[in-house]
Amino acid sequence: MSGRMFQNVVLQLKENTDRTIGVIDGEGSVVACSDLPLIGERWEAVVPLLNASCGDLLCTDGKAFKTLGGWGGQFDYAAFTFGDNDVSQTACAMATVALNAAKSYYEEKHDRGSFVKDVISDNIMLGDIYIRAKELRVSTDMNRGVFVVRPLRKGESVPTDVVQALFPDRQNDFVLSVGEGDVVLIHQMPDGAGLKELNRIAASLEETLREGGESTVVVGVGTIAQHLRDLAKSYKEAQIAIEVGKVFDTEKYVINYENLGIGRLIYQLPTTLCEMFLQEVFKKNPIDALEKETLFTIHKFFENNLNVSETARKLFVHRNTLVYRLEKIKKLTGLDLREFDDAITFKVALMVKKYLTSRGIDS
Repeated sequence: MSGRMFQNVVLQLKENTDRTIGVIDGEGSVVACSDLPLIGERWEAVVPLLNASCGDLLCTDGKAFKTLGGWGGQFDYAAFTFGDNDVSQTACAMATVALNAAKSYYEEKHDRGSFVKDVISDNIMLGDIYIRAKELRVSTDMNRGVFVVRPLRKGESVPTDVVQALFPDRQNDFVLSVGEGDVVLIHQMPDGAGLKELNRIAASLEETLREGGESTVVVGVGTIAQHLRDLAKSYKEAQIAIEVGKVFDTEKYVINYENLGIGRLIYQLPTTLCEMFLQEVFKKNPIDALEKETLFTIHKFFENNLNVSETARKLFVHRNTLVYRLEKIKKLTGLDLREFDDAITFKVALMVKKYLTSRGIDS
């Protein structure tokens, strides 16, 4: 917060009262005052009293104090007037109103975090991005990674202070609370950084926020934004990564948009088209006709890259037993999983089925 902004308000108030008026910060330092020599003095003794005042007017040491709006467990700024009589208390209360209004206007116009939040939410016009970035000294051409951290449990929120402690560079990194419980980290990336570095940062976030060895969050990662205007696109990608991962990668807690593969395409398809696809693929019998053991065999076959011998070894069955099962699947579905094209079709069909189930659609 600019001390100059507070000083301009204090000097205007000085013209309407004979009381000395000023502002102290959360450490007790006088940052603005109608009596200029007092600027820079430290009144540390009043800090704990103001923190305990719950925003009420406080009279102590021959002065009246009142905290400005926006403070939580500890106040950021407080107005003061010399004297503790009714006139001084009224002057202090009136000064608080004027200073709060100026503070709100300043934060709305100049706060870097609010500006970046507007950028990622697409709430600012492209031309205004350049103007505001210049005013706030936010670099436009810089590689940045965008990470969305979302709590796994409904009703909970991600502790912003923990994420901020991991990335304390407030000049180049931004930690923003977005939505009901999400936290967005926008982190400056070194030149040449890529997928590996993005995943490393996301993994460190997820590991730090674990409780008792169990994951409490999922981290979605967008592609690197090379310009400030690209942040909105990367933010949407990180959100999509979480949504798609919720369907197709339920056991993963770090999901990168670039690793979504065909799941990203399926997620964007209309459900009616997906239902038609399943009906066309499974003309003989619906996919639900396959038993759990059969589906387990199919998943293992895919995991082992359609290698019959390796899959049989992993399933602890004879090779001929697996061949028999694959023949049975062919008779039921008309698809031979040993043929690459049929295997691809079946794999996509399984993913489409999973997607429809996540949408509450039985096909």
